[in-house]
Amino acid sequence: MAHESFEDEDIAAQMNRDFINIKVDREERPDVDSIYMAATQAMTGSGGWPMSVFMTPDKKPFYTGTYYPPMPRHGMPSFRQLLESIAESYRDRKADVLDASSRVLAHLAAHNNAGQSVASVGRDIVFTEIDSVLERFDFENGGIGGAPKFPQPLIYEYLLRAWHDTGNEQILEVVSSTLTHMARGGMYDQVGGGFHRYSVDSVWLVPHFEKMLYDNALLVPLYLHAYQATKDPFFRQVAEETLEYVRREMLDDSGGFYTAQDADSEGVEGKFFVWEPLEFAEVLGEEIGTVAAAYWAVSETGNFEGKNILWAPHDDDDVATDQAMSIPDLKSRIQTAKELLFERRETRIKPGLDDKIITSWNALMQKAFAVAGAILNRPDYVDIARRNAEFLRSELRDGERILRTWKSNSGGGKAKLNGYLDDYAFQVESLISLYEASLEPEWLSESASIADKMIDLFWDEDATAFFDTGRDHEELLVRPRDLFDNATPSGGSVAAHGLLKLAIYLDSDRYRELGEKSLASASDLMKQAPLGVPNWLSAVDFNTTQVTEIVIMGNPTDSAARELWEEVHDRYIPNRVIAGAESKQDQPGTPLLAERELIHGLPTAYVCENYVCQLPVTDRTELAKLLDARGLGT
Repeated sequence: MAHESFEDEDIAAQMNRDFINIKVDREERPDVDSIYMAATQAMTGSGGWPMSVFMTPDKKPFYTGTYYPPMPRHGMPSFRQLLESIAESYRDRKADVLDASSRVLAHLAAHNNAGQSVASVGRDIVFTEIDSVLERFDFENGGIGGAPKFPQPLIYEYLLRAWHDTGNEQILEVVSSTLTHMARGGMYDQVGGGFHRYSVDSVWLVPHFEKMLYDNALLVPLYLHAYQATKDPFFRQVAEETLEYVRREMLDDSGGFYTAQDADSEGVEGKFFVWEPLEFAEVLGEEIGTVAAAYWAVSETGNFEGKNILWAPHDDDDVATDQAMSIPDLKSRIQTAKELLFERRETRIKPGLDDKIITSWNALMQKAFAVAGAILNRPDYVDIARRNAEFLRSELRDGERILRTWKSNSGGGKAKLNGYLDDYAFQVESLISLYEASLEPEWLSESASIADKMIDLFWDEDATAFFDTGRDHEELLVRPRDLFDNATPSGGSVAAHGLLKLAIYLDSDRYRELGEKSLASASDLMKQAPLGVPNWLSAVDFNTTQVTEIVIMGNPTDSAARELWEEVHDRYIPNRVIAGAESKQDQPGTPLLAERELIHGLPTAYVCENYVCQLPVTDRTELAKLLDARGLGT
């Protein structure tokens, strides 16, 4: 619409004559987007972007829609016709317009209160929808339902928890199959790593080529958790390749992460990522090219507008057999092919980059690097997470106030807009993950400090719930509160989960009480639409399970201590917290470390519940036995 209508001089003149025009960046202003998307869905039965909203001067919407073409098409009026009709209605039938806007406002107020409850949430609610997922699962191609297919990492994190709780191997198959098909499909960048936005088809072949920071930030921990659960090295490989893509393409010199990489380059969607058969063969030569073409299903006719999206639809065993080679030889040649194709692709004009930095999305990626650093024993990943935390603290603050977005300027950067609930809540969790990866107590302290400010700004005692905007936010039609876990988790679900973790680290009844009240506020929605709130259900799982507290004393760089850490991080243990210190004298930050000490001067592991521990152990084998006896991981 920007190109077709807003840049058209006649339409622009019409817009400027009859309307005050406001274009909203929904990433910077999710509060505005949330309110008017609810109005659009109520008035049209569906939503989407671009979103067109017509409102009175006091911000009340009276007509909404999504895309309108510049000329009439397929029964749709042109944008010009719509503008004429709206202006005429407002001029000649203003009473009807105001009446419509009042009815929409009443709906928004009711919608904003929907789902609020004070009922406590028990464990019986957590895994009630598993059968529904299994019924809808595509066992041939992976994923839930048909085209288009989105990655939905929050649902698969929830399913991993269900597998861990029930031992149902079919649930693990659902997760493993989906993650394998996604990463072997065209939705995953086979050459450069990282995931595109979604697949337009049911087999994960043709993506919408845009790459979003938040998708990759949520998928990395999911693949690492699947790696812990299955020990499949392919999942580790995908996580590392994705992080390397982010490090290479999305990391600003300041330590912040960019928002997105466009789908288009040179005005053509996907041009940067697809391959002409002749160029593919020219880059790789006959020996490697023949194997690579079989592996990535490259053909003369192509699979996307005469060109080839690289994907790996065949099992490695089948390709190796057809090419009369061993699996190691196949992997070696494919790795060589990746390197050669990447080198050639780097000479192309790259897709555009949205280089603004959004606090909440940065916190998600910070957590991904921290989690990867801990699980994979990669100090370089922890360094990237630490640097991002320092960047957010120094550049996206106004005193104690967190700001929403930052963009580099010549000679420096500029932050703006007060942060929303997700900007605070996501940092509470990411800093806990950074503490667990680094054992630096300042990050646990920083997490608690942000949690306190979050409670002060966003908690409403009358509603017993978190709202998405602060109590001193500019006046809007309603105070938004979006409970659904969409492409990113809702701020409320992450706030609840983070507070419940902090409650254990700091033995805080206040954090525990507010975390549980936040869960209760969404209990009705968890019962009515559980697959719309998977992160809320994951938080309930955490709160209704006996959380394991793992403490390891000793210098984490020592080999003996490292072995203890590796034993813990090799296992998928969803409901646990981790703490550690070098010695008894070095124990700030959490009561979990109180009275914990090295046994006979050796690195020592404690496995505890409610601060009561089993006998400490100093040997990896003994720690494994202790964890096995409690059913903690594999």
